[in-house]
Amino acid sequence: MTRTQKTVFILVALIALVLGLTINKVLSGKGQGDSTALIDAGIILLPQSRNLPDVQMTNQDGQPVTINTLKGKWSLLFFGYTFCPDICPTTLAQLRQIKSELPADAVDKLQIILVSVDPNRDTPKQLKQYLGYFDPQFVGLTAASVEDLQKVANAVSIPFIPADTSKPNYTVDHSGNLAVIGPDGTQRGFIRAPLNNTKLVAQLPVMLKRQ
Repeated sequence: MTRTQKTVFILVALIALVLGLTINKVLSGKGQGDSTALIDAGIILLPQSRNLPDVQMTNQDGQPVTINTLKGKWSLLFFGYTFCPDICPTTLAQLRQIKSELPADAVDKLQIILVSVDPNRDTPKQLKQYLGYFDPQFVGLTAASVEDLQKVANAVSIPFIPADTSKPNYTVDHSGNLAVIGPDGTQRGFIRAPLNNTKLVAQLPVMLKRQ
């Protein structure tokens, strides 16, 4: 290889290196920007996904559902109950509004699920009637026992405090956060409460494009 050829080779290598670093910086910056926007919208994605427990539940149609088989769509799990006086109706109304403003392809990839923390009163019939006030496509899930519900809630780090059902008109202390379940059936993250409708409408489609 002549001196001229060596010089050309070195120059080409340097140019390739500079281009590679520049492209990497742009791509890294873009990813960081996406992550920052997601966090700003209250969407917190986990560095590693979590498996859901094998808990048998019942949906609003009385059909058995195993919680660890939620696959095929992204799911937003909200732990609440139909007799809730404030957080639940507000959150479900927000989710209905957010869904109505999402593009059609995003809506097709998403399902909203209310997991009852009040199995004593939330029968499948009660869940179906209640969710029908917001969106008939919302899914309701309940379980045979509070212990089973706690397994699910604790597994996704959204615990609740079981109520004293001996008291009349009792309430259940629970979080307004949502658990994000990926199409592979594992937990991918959280959405923090209170929900910001505008930011979630903008960023949920970004999250839904992830694998």
